[in-house]
Amino acid sequence: MEVEDSNCTFDGGLPFQTLNLISFIPLFIFGITCNVLALWIFCCKMQKWTVTTLFMMNLIVADILIVSTIPFRLYAFLRRSNLEDALCKAIASIFFMNMYMSIFTITAIAFDRYLAIRHPLRYKSWISLRKASITCCIFWVICIVVCVVQNLAIRDDTFKRCFQKNNTRPINFSMVLVVVGFLLPLLAISFCSGKVIMTLRVKTTMDTCKPGSVKKAVRIVIAGLVSFVICFLPVHVGYTIRFVAETFEAPCYIHVRITGFIHVANVIANSNCVLDSMVYYFAASEIWDHVYTSRERTILSAGSHKRTKDCPGSCSHS
Repeated sequence: MEVEDSNCTFDGGLPFQTLNLISFIPLFIFGITCNVLALWIFCCKMQKWTVTTLFMMNLIVADILIVSTIPFRLYAFLRRSNLEDALCKAIASIFFMNMYMSIFTITAIAFDRYLAIRHPLRYKSWISLRKASITCCIFWVICIVVCVVQNLAIRDDTFKRCFQKNNTRPINFSMVLVVVGFLLPLLAISFCSGKVIMTLRVKTTMDTCKPGSVKKAVRIVIAGLVSFVICFLPVHVGYTIRFVAETFEAPCYIHVRITGFIHVANVIANSNCVLDSMVYYFAASEIWDHVYTSRERTILSAGSHKRTKDCPGSCSHS
């Protein structure tokens, strides 16, 4: 069954117009404000560039590009008119490319944090600014290639209106995005975050000098993981359900409801642009302070082969 735009279309009506207004406008304002502020902090207030700073800058740029598509998407949906085909493809490509760029960069930050906390002595020999720069370039190349392949794979009549699929032909490539662009990063981030949390909690029991700082770092790691799941899980569940419904030729009303769900899920995914700048700014300040302290203590411990029992004496200069 192939349902064309005139027979099976998602309109949304007043509820979705209201949702767009009360979500997109604040997201645009706060997204631009938070990310530009974060960009200013990392560019002007950081004393030196680190691997974390580089990944954060990459994430901020991707988030700013995502936020920049919001006015065009809001206009296309509220006016129920289509943008020029070339402009629509450009806006859609910028949105999807940078959504997955954000996911890949968040994964890289999680892996970088895992190496720094689990292997503090070897971290500098394993990770460098040059390697991080190459990693970011590879991410951009992958995302650009994916967008080109996706545009070539989708037929011209699939999206007669910008950001709104008008037929029920399954897009096989969408499942590649779900697996490579979400499931694998989710597994990697969950593994890295779990190991980091375990390491920090062990240090909490062994190091009574700054238990509050360690606990705060654990909360930040958990907040980052929860933020990632909340923002990106719903939209990829929606893509999967839509693919299954299209493959098994579900009735039109099911497709309309799935499209509505995906629309809401995309709004939730957009909120990640605001959360990123807040969660990872605090992560950069709190966790890395702990990493440097942990590295120094590990070096001292390795040199002396003796554990200091008098905590107040060792903490008097901290």
